[in-house]
Amino acid sequence: MTPADRRQNLARIGEIAHVAARHGFGYVFGRTPPGHGPSGATDPPGTRGPRVRAMLDELGPTFVKFGQLLSTRPDVVPPDILVELRGLQDDARPEPVARIRAVIESELGRPVEEVFAEFDDTPIAAASIGQVHRAVLEDGTEVVVKVQRPDAERRITADLGLLEQVAKIAKDRVRRLAFIDVVALVEEFGRSIRRELDYRVEARNAEAFARNFAGEDGVDVPHIHWPLTTPRVLVMEHLGGTSLAHLDLESWTPDDRRRLADRISRAWMAMVFDHGVFHADPHPANILVRGPEHIGLIDFGMVGHLSARDREAAVRLLADVVDLDAEAIPRRLRALGVRYPKQREQDLADELQVVLQRHAGRSMGELDARALLGEVFETVYRLQIVLPARWVMLDKALATLAGVALQVSPDFNVFETARPYAYRLIADRFRPDRIAGRLRADAEGYLHAFRDYPFQIAELLEQLKDGEVELTIHQHDLPRAIERAESGANRLMLTMLSLALLVSSALVGTLIDTGPQLIGFAAAALPAAVAGFALAAWVVVGIARSGRW
Repeated sequence: MTPADRRQNLARIGEIAHVAARHGFGYVFGRTPPGHGPSGATDPPGTRGPRVRAMLDELGPTFVKFGQLLSTRPDVVPPDILVELRGLQDDARPEPVARIRAVIESELGRPVEEVFAEFDDTPIAAASIGQVHRAVLEDGTEVVVKVQRPDAERRITADLGLLEQVAKIAKDRVRRLAFIDVVALVEEFGRSIRRELDYRVEARNAEAFARNFAGEDGVDVPHIHWPLTTPRVLVMEHLGGTSLAHLDLESWTPDDRRRLADRISRAWMAMVFDHGVFHADPHPANILVRGPEHIGLIDFGMVGHLSARDREAAVRLLADVVDLDAEAIPRRLRALGVRYPKQREQDLADELQVVLQRHAGRSMGELDARALLGEVFETVYRLQIVLPARWVMLDKALATLAGVALQVSPDFNVFETARPYAYRLIADRFRPDRIAGRLRADAEGYLHAFRDYPFQIAELLEQLKDGEVELTIHQHDLPRAIERAESGANRLMLTMLSLALLVSSALVGTLIDTGPQLIGFAAAALPAAVAGFALAAWVVVGIARSGRW
């Protein structure tokens, strides 16, 4: 890093600290006490979430995208902040069209006029990484062209470095972040946003969704034009319809609104329960409405994956929630890959019992999905339990979906839509071909284990012979155990010394006939006898005081 870059980074960190202080978070940088603004006045209660959102908005696009990532982590972000972060929008000022055209020509190696018969210089959307333009191919096909900003990679790399420094400062100075690996969160964000810098990843995701919905008349996915797609340019089919974010729902009848909410919900339930690949951002801007039972999906940059085992475990967890079986839920969470100390399991079961009792007596159709999920994840946050990434993405997707469905049809319940998919998944487990498949997979696993067993034993013996095996023993309360062992060893040594003194004094007292005598024993043996009895008494008193016999 050059001196100029260092000066620029220091100036930017200073700017971040100033913005944080203006929104009441200057204590992270040592500028103000916790909960106080720059004037020293205490901030009103209940304003923390809006202040975090306003701060990220002011810091710029990269910080907004980081806030969007945090909005998918209900296990590490407090609920009041989570609600606000989910409202962050990745909007940005459009890039001058000359620079956008330069990116297209650099990526495709031809002038824009040779690639497209028509190219609309006015973008239809602009975000932090790129912007979208309408265009027409030479054969008359209408397409949309997603183009990366010229300096996106350089700017994001610089901001990631600053975010990492800010995360380290926050980790050291904010005690509430002790259980959160903030630096790891920034690294996770870095991996996520770098994937977004390669538009071919989004193109492959779109193709996967197109295959999954190939037989579904009511869900459209844009076709990718691969000859014109590069890491910085993505050309795809233009889908007709109106963005759900701009749809005039007031002009729709209640029945049509309910049919639309059902169509959107069924699309996501098919992704989660049938396909195992789900669109992780069901925001209204990513859903195009072509009719009450006909939608189109766009923007496949954020996608989650669930294995067949994950989906089955999730259905069993859902059944336990509906049955209010709080004792079984911690075991189900472990099956989903959630890890927490074993001693916290009862605390988790007790907390979940309280949550589930508030929803007792309701059928699946009457359950408030958003409220129940919110309370469960509030409990997870309070107990400082970290969830696997795939499940926090699913939670965010389902919570957003529930909000969208309620926006479309206020009396709609997402859980009611999920029920037939869940029942079908449970029933499918007992199909003969599925049972045969599981038995075959188990048999193959046992066969591989049996085949590899002799080689693993041989390798272990070879390592033992070469002295390459290391044993790590984790003993609970090890220092105290060591202290007890040392105390026991000391008492044993004193007991043996006492016994030796008493035996030696008895031998001396009986074998020596000359010199002073006391009660038939030689006086020379008395010091050793007194010392032996004193040591024995000391050991007995020590054992009595410890209470361990």
